[in-house]
Amino acid sequence: MKKFIKYGLLSVAALVIITFLGFYIWAQQTYKPTKQLTSLVGEVKIEDGWVIYEPKESKKTGVILYPGAKVEPEAYSYIAQQLSKQGYYVGIPEVTLNLAITSINKAEEMMEKYPSVEKWYVGGHSLGGVSAGSFAYDNLDMVDGLFFLGSYPMNSNDFSETHLPILSIYAERDGLTTLGDIEDSESLLSDETVLYEIKGGNHAQFGIYGPQKGDNEAEISVKDQQDIIVDVLLKWLQGKKL
Repeated sequence: MKKFIKYGLLSVAALVIITFLGFYIWAQQTYKPTKQLTSLVGEVKIEDGWVIYEPKESKKTGVILYPGAKVEPEAYSYIAQQLSKQGYYVGIPEVTLNLAITSINKAEEMMEKYPSVEKWYVGGHSLGGVSAGSFAYDNLDMVDGLFFLGSYPMNSNDFSETHLPILSIYAERDGLTTLGDIEDSESLLSDETVLYEIKGGNHAQFGIYGPQKGDNEAEISVKDQQDIIVDVLLKWLQGKKL
């Protein structure tokens, strides 16, 4: 009997270890930035777990962009670089196991790094947007706005009773965050929400990391989609109508 229990426990332990190893290996198979990204922004460096772009002339406003699941943070460098050229501090964090949901409070690190910044906007792509939404929901006093890129909040993060400025940019041909997903989640958004659809865009082109499994083929170039994202984000940050 004791041997049976012993072997049973060993079998359970082995199963747990194998499952974890399988998950770990899966999480390390990331989407990496393409050569096109390098040609657009040059070499991208990660320091202390962050890709950070500092502006030459500051608006005292910071933007934090959580990466999508298994997407390396450098893939969003074009958006970050373009925003920084307009005076914004922009940070993209590395996250545990390449899944932002494991590092929801990561934004606090950048906020502490730049105490002179007066306004903070957090957001993210796909699972990164879900994670940013969770951070914003739990820290409404710390954020001035929330943005979703091909993403939406989890059901437990209901912003409908808040007045938090929210921007939701979604893509017509997104195969992972569908138009139906966007419509179904609208009831969770605040009365200060702006929605913007990118015609011909898809899920993967919210970053620059190549095709993504399960996505649809875009009808516009990745550069065009990136420029639309930057333009819409800037107008929203500046309080302009879209």
